[in-house]
Amino acid sequence: MHPVRKLWCRVYQTAFRIVLPVLPYREPKPLKTFGDAADLLVRKNIARVLIVTDRNITKLGLTRELEQDLTERGVAYTIFDEVVPNPTITNVEAARERYLADGCGAIIAFGGGSAMDCAKVTGARIVRPKKPVTKMRGILRVLRPLPLLIAVPTTAGTGSETTLAAVITDDKTHYKYPINDFCLIPHYAVLDYRTTLGLPAHITATTGMDALVHATEAYIGRSTTRETRERAIEAVSLIRSYLLRAYRDGSDAEARAQMLHAAYCAGIAFTKSYVGYVHAVAHSLGGQYGIAHGLANAVLLPYFLDEYGEACEKRLAELARRSGVAAADAEDAEAVRAFITWTRDMNEQMDIPATLPGIRNEDIPAMASHADAEGNPLYPVPRLMDAHELERMYHVVQDPVDACGVAEGTHETVDGAEAAPTAPGIVARMKRVVRVAGRRAKRAARRARTTVRQNR
Repeated sequence: MHPVRKLWCRVYQTAFRIVLPVLPYREPKPLKTFGDAADLLVRKNIARVLIVTDRNITKLGLTRELEQDLTERGVAYTIFDEVVPNPTITNVEAARERYLADGCGAIIAFGGGSAMDCAKVTGARIVRPKKPVTKMRGILRVLRPLPLLIAVPTTAGTGSETTLAAVITDDKTHYKYPINDFCLIPHYAVLDYRTTLGLPAHITATTGMDALVHATEAYIGRSTTRETRERAIEAVSLIRSYLLRAYRDGSDAEARAQMLHAAYCAGIAFTKSYVGYVHAVAHSLGGQYGIAHGLANAVLLPYFLDEYGEACEKRLAELARRSGVAAADAEDAEAVRAFITWTRDMNEQMDIPATLPGIRNEDIPAMASHADAEGNPLYPVPRLMDAHELERMYHVVQDPVDACGVAEGTHETVDGAEAAPTAPGIVARMKRVVRVAGRRAKRAARRARTTVRQNR
């Protein structure tokens, strides 16, 4: 990054860190049950509420208990279940129209991060009817109190029930608009682990790793507070103890409850201390290819920690030791290695791949530009990177087939014969092919051992 731009980024981040104690952050008030949420609406004299969710949630019947509690207390409801995995401007506008047409007075976001992002920005569009989503990108572009917003997380990872952030995708350009404003923090959050009991294993894995990324990026950044550091440590400690348990046994009530709390702690940590380039790159991949946010974050995390190197060594070592990932007396370099190895092992044990398929070379410059625009100057990362430097990170997680395949233009014809591959870093990529094949072989062997044990 150019020195002048680097200076501007650090000055911008320092200004935010100085005013951090006086900014109007707040935590959502926790509710234990759907009945508590229904009682709240009665006390607030709200006659009808809009439930924002997705079709999978309604097909599984996860909203039925909420619907029953609302009906018993005389609160009418409208269900909007058209939210897609990476919510779009079309989703937001359709939800807003439903809210206004039915005369709703509050919003319940029911689901994962996608439902909550859609609900938040729907609320923003309700109070700012003349301001399109495209004009809300960035910081403090809403500046109006939202209708009463209750968040019901059904995944333990996004932390969206605590945050001031939402990300909406433009249907036409595939560009993601990160929107950050204090008014987007939900007023209440229903933290009932029973909503996560039916979560499929692969979603348990990726959303759990999403929470890990939130806590890690918040801790190693340059805008931490004592509170955010403690919350991040608590989140990583809980993830270390309970994520694999929840993944292996989805009915483990203790593991589900503790992972929900871990996501809540991680959400509070990154709401105040921000995230980093892992999120910026993941958002661009989600916007371009629809890659699930938690999956992209999980794959990217160890590569970025490697890339930051000494810039994050001290803080990452502290996090590793205090969360129990590394020994309490481990030297910094040893603790960092332990943490990065642990993240890779967690991914491997939960069948999260080491690379992401479908990344096309021709798309990388534009995605890197979007990630640059999102991350700089806002994210207080350990080491600043511009679009050109971020391009490398897409190649690092690019599936070797996409990186080296003929379709990507990596071969040329010379006098009618195929020449050797000319893509940059071909040796490194082929090494990655070998590493990926090795990991896949280990996973297959582990599954075979598990099958043998179960059949005994």
